Amino acid sequence: MHITEFTIVNLLYLVAALAFIIGLRRLSSPDTARKGNLLAAFGMGLAIIVTLFSPIFDAQNTMIATENNYLWIAGGLVVGSLFGWRAAMKIAMTAMPQMVSVFNGLGGACAVLLGIIEVIKSYNGDQAMAVAQWVIVLFAILVGAVSFSGSMLAFAKLDGRVDDRKVTFKGHGTVNNILLVLVVVTGVLWIVMLPEYRVVFAIVFIVLSLIYGYSFVAPIGGADMPVVISLLNSFTGLTAAAAGLIYGSQIMLLGGILVGASGTILTILMCEAMNRSLLNVIIGQFGGGGAAAGGKDGEQVAKEITISDAAILLFYSQSVVFVPGYGLAVAQAQKDCKELADQLEKNGVDVKYAIHPVAGRMPGHMNVLLAEADVPYPKLIDEQTANDAMADTDVVVVVGANDVVNPAALDDPSSPIYGMPVIEAWKAKNVIVMKRSMSAGYAGIQNQLFFHERNKMLFGDAKDSMQKLIQEVKTL
Repeated sequence: MHITEFTIVNLLYLVAALAFIIGLRRLSSPDTARKGNLLAAFGMGLAIIVTLFSPIFDAQNTMIATENNYLWIAGGLVVGSLFGWRAAMKIAMTAMPQMVSVFNGLGGACAVLLGIIEVIKSYNGDQAMAVAQWVIVLFAILVGAVSFSGSMLAFAKLDGRVDDRKVTFKGHGTVNNILLVLVVVTGVLWIVMLPEYRVVFAIVFIVLSLIYGYSFVAPIGGADMPVVISLLNSFTGLTAAAAGLIYGSQIMLLGGILVGASGTILTILMCEAMNRSLLNVIIGQFGGGGAAAGGKDGEQVAKEITISDAAILLFYSQSVVFVPGYGLAVAQAQKDCKELADQLEKNGVDVKYAIHPVAGRMPGHMNVLLAEADVPYPKLIDEQTANDAMADTDVVVVVGANDVVNPAALDDPSSPIYGMPVIEAWKAKNVIVMKRSMSAGYAGIQNQLFFHERNKMLFGDAKDSMQKLIQEVKTL
Protein backbone atom coordinates (compact mmCIF):
# COMPACT_ATOMS: atom_id res chain seq x y z
CA MET A 1 0.00 0.00 0.00
CA HIS A 2 2.80 2.38 0.89
CA ILE A 3 4.63 1.61 -2.36
CA THR A 4 1.46 2.42 -4.30
CA GLU A 5 1.10 5.74 -2.54
CA PHE A 6 4.78 6.43 -3.12
CA THR A 7 4.36 5.68 -6.83
CA ILE A 8 1.30 7.93 -7.17
CA VAL A 9 3.10 10.82 -5.50
CA ASN A 10 6.07 10.50 -7.83
CA LEU A 11 3.83 10.20 -10.90
CA LEU A 12 2.12 13.45 -9.93
CA TYR A 13 5.52 15.06 -9.43
CA LEU A 14 6.44 13.83 -12.92
CA VAL A 15 3.34 15.54 -14.35
CA ALA A 16 4.32 18.76 -12.55
CA ALA A 17 7.88 18.48 -13.88
CA LEU A 18 6.63 18.01 -17.45
CA ALA A 19 4.41 21.09 -17.01
CA PHE A 20 7.49 23.06 -15.89
CA ILE A 21 9.55 21.94 -18.88
CA ILE A 22 6.85 22.39 -21.55
CA GLY A 23 5.81 25.73 -20.04
CA LEU A 24 9.41 26.91 -20.05
CA ARG A 25 9.79 25.82 -23.67
CA ARG A 26 6.71 27.83 -24.65
CA LEU A 27 8.12 30.92 -22.96
CA SER A 28 10.76 31.04 -25.70
CA SER A 29 8.24 32.45 -28.18
CA PRO A 30 5.98 35.51 -27.63
CA ASP A 31 2.95 33.87 -29.25
CA THR A 32 3.02 30.90 -26.83
CA ALA A 33 4.45 32.64 -23.75
CA ARG A 34 1.11 33.28 -22.04
CA LYS A 35 0.00 29.65 -22.33
CA GLY A 36 3.45 28.53 -21.24
CA ASN A 37 3.25 30.71 -18.15
CA LEU A 38 -0.17 29.28 -17.24
CA LEU A 39 1.06 25.73 -17.81
CA ALA A 40 4.11 26.28 -15.59
CA ALA A 41 1.86 27.84 -12.94
CA PHE A 42 -0.35 24.73 -13.09
CA GLY A 43 2.73 22.57 -12.58
CA MET A 44 3.78 24.61 -9.57
CA GLY A 45 0.29 24.47 -8.10
CA LEU A 46 0.16 20.71 -8.56
CA ALA A 47 3.59 20.28 -6.96
CA ILE A 48 2.52 22.33 -3.94
CA ILE A 49 -0.73 20.41 -3.48
CA VAL A 50 0.98 17.02 -3.79
CA THR A 51 3.67 18.07 -1.33
CA LEU A 52 1.14 19.32 1.21
CA PHE A 53 -1.17 16.30 1.18
CA SER A 54 1.14 13.41 0.33
CA PRO A 55 2.60 11.17 3.02
CA ILE A 56 6.32 11.32 3.74
CA PHE A 57 8.47 8.25 3.13
CA ASP A 58 11.80 7.19 4.55
CA ALA A 59 14.72 5.71 2.60
CA GLN A 60 12.92 2.31 2.44
CA ASN A 61 9.76 3.94 0.98
CA THR A 62 7.95 3.38 4.27
CA MET A 63 5.37 6.02 5.20
CA ILE A 64 6.22 7.96 8.36
CA ALA A 65 4.06 10.25 10.45
CA THR A 66 4.78 13.98 10.56
CA GLU A 67 3.58 16.95 12.54
CA ASN A 68 0.54 18.76 11.11
CA ASN A 69 1.58 22.29 10.08
CA TYR A 70 -1.28 23.02 7.71
CA LEU A 71 -2.44 26.08 9.63
CA TRP A 72 0.96 27.76 9.35
CA ILE A 73 1.26 26.77 5.70
CA ALA A 74 -2.22 28.08 4.87
CA GLY A 75 -1.42 31.34 6.63
CA GLY A 76 1.78 31.75 4.63
CA LEU A 77 -0.01 30.97 1.36
CA VAL A 78 -2.77 33.49 2.07
CA VAL A 79 -0.41 36.29 3.11
CA GLY A 80 1.96 35.65 0.21
CA SER A 81 -0.87 35.43 -2.33
CA LEU A 82 -2.46 38.67 -1.12
CA PHE A 83 0.88 40.46 -1.21
CA GLY A 84 1.70 39.18 -4.70
CA TRP A 85 -1.77 39.95 -6.08
CA ARG A 86 -1.78 43.44 -4.62
CA ALA A 87 1.71 44.19 -5.92
CA ALA A 88 0.89 42.88 -9.42
CA MET A 89 -2.35 44.88 -9.63
CA LYS A 90 -0.88 48.11 -8.31
CA ILE A 91 2.48 48.15 -10.09
CA ALA A 92 2.81 50.31 -13.18
CA MET A 93 4.20 48.77 -16.35
CA THR A 94 7.19 51.13 -16.11
CA ALA A 95 8.02 49.67 -12.70
CA MET A 96 7.79 46.02 -13.76
CA PRO A 97 11.61 45.59 -13.63
CA GLN A 98 11.58 46.85 -10.05
CA MET A 99 8.91 44.30 -9.11
CA VAL A 100 10.87 41.49 -10.75
CA SER A 101 13.95 42.54 -8.78
CA VAL A 102 12.03 42.52 -5.50
CA PHE A 103 10.51 39.10 -6.18
CA ASN A 104 13.96 37.73 -7.06
CA GLY A 105 15.31 39.14 -3.82
CA LEU A 106 12.51 37.64 -1.73
CA GLY A 107 13.23 34.22 -3.25
CA GLY A 108 16.84 34.58 -2.14
CA ALA A 109 15.74 35.69 1.32
CA CYS A 110 13.63 32.52 1.65
CA ALA A 111 16.69 30.39 0.91
CA VAL A 112 18.67 32.25 3.58
CA LEU A 113 15.92 31.68 6.16
CA LEU A 114 15.68 27.98 5.29
CA GLY A 115 19.44 27.65 5.68
CA ILE A 116 19.34 29.41 9.05
CA ILE A 117 16.55 27.08 10.23
CA GLU A 118 18.64 24.05 9.34
CA VAL A 119 21.62 25.52 11.19
CA ILE A 120 19.51 26.13 14.30
CA LYS A 121 18.14 22.59 14.18
CA SER A 122 21.68 21.24 13.96
CA TYR A 123 22.93 23.32 16.88
CA ASN A 124 19.95 22.29 19.02
CA GLY A 125 20.80 18.66 18.45
CA ASP A 126 17.63 17.95 16.45
CA GLN A 127 19.68 16.60 13.55
CA ALA A 128 23.30 15.85 12.72
CA MET A 129 24.80 17.24 9.53
CA ALA A 130 27.66 15.81 7.50
CA VAL A 131 30.24 18.04 5.84
CA ALA A 132 28.49 17.69 2.46
CA GLN A 133 25.22 18.85 4.02
CA TRP A 134 26.98 21.81 5.61
CA VAL A 135 28.39 22.79 2.22
CA ILE A 136 24.92 22.72 0.65
CA VAL A 137 23.48 24.84 3.46
CA LEU A 138 26.31 27.34 3.20
CA PHE A 139 25.86 27.51 -0.57
CA ALA A 140 22.12 28.18 -0.19
CA ILE A 141 22.77 30.94 2.35
CA LEU A 142 25.55 32.54 0.27
CA VAL A 143 23.72 32.59 -3.06
CA GLY A 144 20.42 33.50 -1.39
CA ALA A 145 22.02 36.41 0.48
CA VAL A 146 23.72 37.68 -2.70
CA SER A 147 20.42 37.42 -4.58
CA PHE A 148 18.55 39.24 -1.81
CA SER A 149 20.84 42.20 -1.15
CA GLY A 150 21.86 42.45 -4.81
CA SER A 151 18.24 42.47 -5.97
CA MET A 152 17.29 45.10 -3.42
CA LEU A 153 20.09 47.35 -4.70
CA ALA A 154 19.02 46.65 -8.30
CA PHE A 155 15.49 47.69 -7.32
CA ALA A 156 16.79 50.92 -5.78
CA LYS A 157 18.84 51.69 -8.90
CA LEU A 158 15.99 51.00 -11.29
CA ASP A 159 13.62 53.07 -9.17
CA GLY A 160 15.98 56.03 -9.19
CA ARG A 161 16.58 55.87 -5.43
CA VAL A 162 20.32 55.27 -5.75
CA ASP A 163 22.89 57.12 -7.83
CA ASP A 164 25.44 54.68 -9.31
CA ARG A 165 28.26 57.14 -8.68
CA LYS A 166 27.53 57.14 -4.93
CA VAL A 167 27.74 53.38 -4.41
CA THR A 168 30.94 52.61 -6.29
CA PHE A 169 34.53 53.73 -6.22
CA LYS A 170 37.88 53.16 -7.90
CA GLY A 171 39.11 49.63 -7.31
CA HIS A 172 35.61 48.32 -6.53
CA GLY A 173 36.37 45.08 -8.36
CA THR A 174 39.34 44.38 -6.11
CA VAL A 175 37.21 44.96 -3.02
CA ASN A 176 34.62 42.51 -4.37
CA ASN A 177 37.30 39.86 -4.85
CA ILE A 178 38.53 40.37 -1.28
CA LEU A 179 34.98 40.13 0.07
CA LEU A 180 34.40 36.88 -1.82
CA VAL A 181 37.59 35.38 -0.39
CA LEU A 182 36.54 36.42 3.13
CA VAL A 183 33.14 34.83 2.62
CA VAL A 184 34.68 31.52 1.48
CA VAL A 185 37.24 31.49 4.32
CA THR A 186 34.54 32.24 6.89
CA GLY A 187 32.40 29.42 5.50
CA VAL A 188 35.27 26.94 5.77
CA LEU A 189 35.99 28.03 9.35
CA TRP A 190 32.29 27.68 10.15
CA ILE A 191 32.44 23.99 9.15
CA VAL A 192 35.74 23.05 10.79
CA MET A 193 35.38 24.99 14.06
CA LEU A 194 34.09 23.47 17.28
CA PRO A 195 30.31 23.81 17.82
CA GLU A 196 30.71 26.53 20.48
CA TYR A 197 32.39 28.84 17.94
CA ARG A 198 30.16 28.10 14.98
CA VAL A 199 27.44 30.56 15.95
CA VAL A 200 29.84 33.48 15.65
CA PHE A 201 31.13 32.34 12.26
CA ALA A 202 27.55 31.71 11.09
CA ILE A 203 26.59 35.31 11.86
CA VAL A 204 29.75 36.67 10.23
CA PHE A 205 29.19 34.48 7.17
CA ILE A 206 25.62 35.71 6.67
CA VAL A 207 26.57 39.38 7.17
CA LEU A 208 29.52 39.13 4.78
CA SER A 209 27.33 37.39 2.18
CA LEU A 210 24.77 40.19 2.34
CA ILE A 211 27.51 42.83 2.03
CA TYR A 212 29.05 40.98 -0.90
CA GLY A 213 25.68 40.84 -2.69
CA TYR A 214 25.30 44.60 -2.34
CA SER A 215 28.89 45.26 -3.42
CA PHE A 216 28.58 42.78 -6.30
CA VAL A 217 25.75 44.76 -7.93
CA ALA A 218 27.00 48.24 -6.96
CA PRO A 219 29.43 48.81 -9.87
CA ILE A 220 26.97 47.46 -12.46
CA GLY A 221 24.82 50.17 -13.97
CA GLY A 222 23.49 51.70 -17.10
CA ALA A 223 22.34 49.43 -19.89
CA ASP A 224 23.63 46.33 -18.07
CA MET A 225 20.69 46.23 -15.65
CA PRO A 226 18.67 43.71 -17.75
CA VAL A 227 21.67 41.37 -17.57
CA VAL A 228 21.90 41.84 -13.79
CA ILE A 229 18.21 41.03 -13.31
CA SER A 230 18.55 37.87 -15.39
CA LEU A 231 21.70 36.84 -13.50
CA LEU A 232 20.09 37.39 -10.10
CA ASN A 233 17.09 35.39 -11.28
CA SER A 234 19.38 32.47 -12.06
CA PHE A 235 20.89 32.83 -8.57
CA THR A 236 17.40 32.49 -7.09
CA GLY A 237 16.95 29.29 -9.06
CA LEU A 238 20.20 27.93 -7.67
CA THR A 239 19.04 28.62 -4.13
CA ALA A 240 15.82 26.72 -4.82
CA ALA A 241 17.87 23.80 -6.13
CA ALA A 242 20.04 23.91 -3.00
CA ALA A 243 16.91 23.90 -0.84
CA GLY A 244 15.75 20.84 -2.77
CA LEU A 245 19.00 19.09 -1.85
CA ILE A 246 18.63 20.10 1.79
CA TYR A 247 15.10 18.69 2.08
CA GLY A 248 15.52 15.83 -0.38
CA SER A 249 12.80 17.25 -2.64
CA GLN A 250 13.29 16.19 -6.24
CA ILE A 251 10.60 18.54 -7.56
CA MET A 252 12.17 21.52 -5.79
CA LEU A 253 15.57 20.51 -7.11
CA LEU A 254 14.22 20.20 -10.65
CA GLY A 255 12.38 23.52 -10.50
CA GLY A 256 15.47 25.28 -9.16
CA ILE A 257 17.68 23.77 -11.85
CA LEU A 258 15.26 24.86 -14.59
CA VAL A 259 15.12 28.43 -13.28
CA GLY A 260 18.86 28.60 -12.73
CA ALA A 261 19.70 27.12 -16.14
CA SER A 262 17.20 29.24 -18.08
CA GLY A 263 18.32 32.39 -16.27
CA THR A 264 21.95 31.60 -17.03
CA ILE A 265 21.23 30.92 -20.71
CA LEU A 266 19.26 34.17 -20.99
CA THR A 267 22.11 36.06 -19.32
CA ILE A 268 24.62 34.63 -21.80
CA LEU A 269 22.35 35.43 -24.76
CA MET A 270 21.99 39.05 -23.64
CA CYS A 271 25.75 39.35 -23.18
CA GLU A 272 26.17 38.06 -26.72
CA ALA A 273 23.61 40.62 -27.88
CA MET A 274 25.87 43.32 -26.41
CA ASN A 275 29.03 41.64 -27.73
CA ARG A 276 30.46 41.46 -24.23
CA SER A 277 31.41 38.71 -21.79
CA LEU A 278 29.60 38.21 -18.49
CA LEU A 279 32.83 38.97 -16.63
CA ASN A 280 33.10 42.25 -18.52
CA VAL A 281 29.54 43.15 -17.54
CA ILE A 282 30.26 42.45 -13.87
CA ILE A 283 33.55 44.34 -13.61
CA GLY A 284 33.31 46.73 -16.54
CA GLN A 285 30.95 49.28 -14.94
CA PHE A 286 29.33 49.75 -18.35
CA GLY A 287 27.11 52.80 -18.57
CA GLY A 288 28.54 54.44 -15.51
CA GLY A 289 30.00 57.45 -17.25
CA GLY A 290 28.20 60.58 -18.19
CA ALA A 291 30.43 61.97 -20.93
CA ALA A 292 29.15 62.33 -24.42
CA ALA A 293 30.63 59.96 -26.93
CA GLY A 294 33.45 61.58 -28.75
CA GLY A 295 32.68 64.94 -27.21
CA LYS A 296 31.12 66.14 -30.47
CA ASP A 297 27.58 66.90 -29.37
CA GLY A 298 28.34 70.56 -28.78
CA GLU A 299 29.43 70.98 -32.43
CA GLN A 300 26.35 69.39 -33.99
CA VAL A 301 22.77 70.50 -34.47
CA ALA A 302 19.74 68.23 -34.50
CA LYS A 303 16.93 68.85 -36.97
CA GLU A 304 13.31 68.95 -35.78
CA ILE A 305 10.10 67.82 -37.44
CA THR A 306 6.54 68.97 -36.81
CA ILE A 307 3.60 66.71 -36.04
CA SER A 308 2.03 67.55 -39.40
CA ASP A 309 5.17 66.77 -41.41
CA ALA A 310 5.76 63.56 -39.47
CA ALA A 311 2.18 62.41 -40.12
CA ILE A 312 2.51 63.06 -43.86
CA LEU A 313 5.84 61.23 -44.01
CA LEU A 314 4.39 58.19 -42.23
CA PHE A 315 1.10 58.17 -44.13
CA TYR A 316 2.70 58.09 -47.58
CA SER A 317 5.37 55.54 -46.68
CA GLN A 318 5.34 51.93 -47.83
CA SER A 319 7.14 50.51 -44.80
CA VAL A 320 7.52 51.80 -41.23
CA VAL A 321 9.47 50.25 -38.37
CA PHE A 322 8.87 51.31 -34.76
CA VAL A 323 11.80 50.87 -32.36
CA PRO A 324 10.42 50.96 -28.79
CA GLY A 325 12.51 51.72 -25.71
CA TYR A 326 12.12 52.55 -22.05
CA GLY A 327 10.64 55.95 -22.95
CA LEU A 328 7.64 54.14 -24.42
CA ALA A 329 7.07 52.48 -21.04
CA VAL A 330 7.50 55.74 -19.14
CA ALA A 331 4.93 57.51 -21.32
CA GLN A 332 2.59 54.48 -21.30
CA ALA A 333 2.23 55.02 -25.03
CA GLN A 334 2.18 51.40 -26.22
CA LYS A 335 -1.55 51.39 -27.00
CA ASP A 336 -1.29 54.73 -28.80
CA CYS A 337 1.62 53.34 -30.82
CA LYS A 338 -0.53 50.35 -31.78
CA GLU A 339 -3.41 52.67 -32.77
CA LEU A 340 -1.11 54.76 -34.95
CA ALA A 341 0.18 51.58 -36.60
CA ASP A 342 -3.40 50.47 -37.26
CA GLN A 343 -4.16 53.79 -38.95
CA LEU A 344 -1.09 53.47 -41.14
CA GLU A 345 -1.94 49.89 -42.09
CA LYS A 346 -5.35 51.04 -43.27
CA ASN A 347 -3.46 53.05 -45.88
CA GLY A 348 -1.44 50.01 -46.94
CA VAL A 349 1.70 50.75 -44.92
CA ASP A 350 3.67 47.70 -43.80
CA VAL A 351 4.37 48.19 -40.07
CA LYS A 352 6.84 46.22 -37.95
CA TYR A 353 8.32 46.59 -34.46
CA ALA A 354 12.08 46.10 -34.02
CA ILE A 355 12.92 44.70 -30.58
CA HIS A 356 16.46 44.87 -29.24
CA PRO A 357 17.31 42.13 -26.69
CA VAL A 358 18.31 44.61 -23.97
CA ALA A 359 15.81 47.40 -24.68
CA GLY A 360 14.09 48.55 -21.49
CA ARG A 361 15.08 47.62 -17.96
CA MET A 362 14.56 43.87 -17.94
CA PRO A 363 14.62 40.94 -20.39
CA GLY A 364 11.57 41.03 -22.64
CA HIS A 365 10.40 44.41 -21.32
CA MET A 366 9.32 45.67 -24.75
CA ASN A 367 7.62 42.39 -25.61
CA VAL A 368 5.52 42.68 -22.46
CA LEU A 369 4.55 46.27 -23.27
CA LEU A 370 3.52 45.50 -26.84
CA ALA A 371 1.67 42.35 -25.80
CA GLU A 372 -0.35 44.51 -23.41
CA ALA A 373 -1.34 46.64 -26.43
CA ASP A 374 -2.34 43.48 -28.40
CA VAL A 375 0.35 43.93 -31.04
CA PRO A 376 0.37 40.74 -33.18
CA TYR A 377 3.44 38.66 -32.43
CA PRO A 378 4.47 38.22 -36.11
CA LYS A 379 4.99 41.98 -36.31
CA LEU A 380 7.78 41.80 -33.73
CA ILE A 381 11.15 41.36 -35.40
CA ASP A 382 14.54 40.91 -33.80
CA GLU A 383 17.56 43.14 -34.15
CA GLN A 384 19.24 41.22 -37.00
CA THR A 385 16.03 40.94 -39.05
CA ALA A 386 15.41 44.65 -38.60
CA ASN A 387 18.94 45.55 -39.68
CA ASP A 388 18.62 43.41 -42.80
CA ALA A 389 15.45 45.32 -43.76
CA MET A 390 16.65 48.84 -42.92
CA ALA A 391 17.83 49.79 -46.41
CA ASP A 392 14.32 49.15 -47.78
CA THR A 393 12.50 50.86 -44.87
CA ASP A 394 10.97 54.25 -45.59
CA VAL A 395 10.69 55.49 -42.00
CA VAL A 396 12.03 54.27 -38.67
CA VAL A 397 10.27 55.73 -35.64
CA VAL A 398 12.38 55.49 -32.49
CA VAL A 399 10.04 55.76 -29.49
CA GLY A 400 12.00 56.39 -26.32
CA ALA A 401 14.92 54.12 -27.26
CA ASN A 402 18.42 55.50 -27.01
CA ASP A 403 21.48 53.33 -26.47
CA VAL A 404 20.16 50.48 -28.65
CA VAL A 405 20.11 52.77 -31.74
CA ASN A 406 23.33 54.67 -31.08
CA PRO A 407 25.78 54.63 -34.04
CA ALA A 408 28.65 55.10 -31.57
CA ALA A 409 28.42 51.36 -30.87
CA LEU A 410 29.83 50.75 -34.35
CA ASP A 411 32.02 53.73 -35.19
CA ASP A 412 33.33 55.27 -31.94
CA PRO A 413 36.02 53.15 -30.21
CA SER A 414 36.05 55.63 -27.30
CA SER A 415 32.40 54.95 -26.49
CA PRO A 416 31.62 52.58 -23.59
CA ILE A 417 29.05 50.81 -25.81
CA TYR A 418 31.50 50.26 -28.67
CA GLY A 419 31.08 46.75 -30.06
CA MET A 420 27.51 46.36 -28.83
CA PRO A 421 25.18 45.23 -31.65
CA VAL A 422 22.48 47.89 -32.17
CA ILE A 423 19.49 48.48 -34.41
CA GLU A 424 20.98 50.43 -37.33
CA ALA A 425 18.08 52.86 -37.71
CA TRP A 426 20.23 55.42 -39.57
CA LYS A 427 20.38 53.10 -42.61
CA ALA A 428 16.66 53.66 -43.28
CA LYS A 429 15.55 56.36 -45.72
CA ASN A 430 14.15 58.50 -42.90
CA VAL A 431 14.35 58.41 -39.11
CA ILE A 432 12.11 60.10 -36.55
CA VAL A 433 13.26 60.05 -32.92
CA MET A 434 10.47 60.73 -30.44
CA LYS A 435 11.98 62.04 -27.22
CA ARG A 436 11.33 64.59 -24.50
CA SER A 437 14.77 66.18 -24.84
CA MET A 438 18.31 65.67 -26.09
CA SER A 439 19.34 64.06 -22.81
CA ALA A 440 21.64 61.04 -22.76
CA GLY A 441 20.33 57.51 -22.42
CA TYR A 442 20.64 55.15 -19.48
CA ALA A 443 24.22 54.36 -20.45
CA GLY A 444 25.06 58.01 -19.80
CA ILE A 445 26.30 58.91 -23.31
CA GLN A 446 24.96 61.15 -26.03
CA ASN A 447 23.30 59.50 -29.02
CA GLN A 448 24.92 60.48 -32.31
CA LEU A 449 21.78 59.36 -34.16
CA PHE A 450 20.16 62.63 -33.03
CA PHE A 451 22.54 64.53 -35.32
CA HIS A 452 22.42 62.17 -38.30
CA GLU A 453 21.49 63.72 -41.64
CA ARG A 454 18.53 61.34 -42.08
CA ASN A 455 17.13 61.90 -38.62
CA LYS A 456 14.63 64.43 -37.34
CA MET A 457 13.65 64.94 -33.70
CA LEU A 458 10.01 65.02 -32.60
CA PHE A 459 10.17 66.47 -29.10
CA GLY A 460 7.49 65.90 -26.47
CA ASP A 461 5.83 63.23 -24.40
CA ALA A 462 5.55 60.08 -26.49
CA LYS A 463 1.90 59.47 -25.59
CA ASP A 464 0.88 63.03 -26.41
CA SER A 465 2.86 63.02 -29.67
CA MET A 466 1.36 59.68 -30.67
CA GLN A 467 -2.17 60.93 -30.08
CA LYS A 468 -1.51 64.04 -32.17
CA LEU A 469 -0.03 61.94 -34.96
CA ILE A 470 -3.09 59.71 -34.92
CA GLN A 471 -5.39 62.70 -35.37
CA GLU A 472 -3.24 64.09 -38.17
CA VAL A 473 -3.12 60.77 -40.00
CA LYS A 474 -6.91 60.44 -39.76
CA THR A 475 -7.35 63.76 -41.59
CA LEU A 476 -5.11 62.74 -44.51
